[in-house]
Amino acid sequence: MIYGGVMDYRDRITIEPGKRGGKPCIRGLRVTVYDILEYLASGMSVDEILADFPYLTREDIQACLAFAADRERHLTAIAA
Repeated sequence: MIYGGVMDYRDRITIEPGKRGGKPCIRGLRVTVYDILEYLASGMSVDEILADFPYLTREDIQACLAFAADRERHLTAIAA
């Protein structure tokens, strides 16, 4: 779902205290938002990530980006 031009990641990004140290994960899986962002930052394409993790979707990766953007927006607001 998209709101305000940004994907609503809340139905895809989960945080469970006992999973991956409480880091934000995709749909309760053991793949973290950080993992996906690191792959993208290292130059992997979305298609390459999807080939390596066939249980993920483009929407999952978009949710990771939306989550990171929202977190950055909150950090900027706190610093201001």
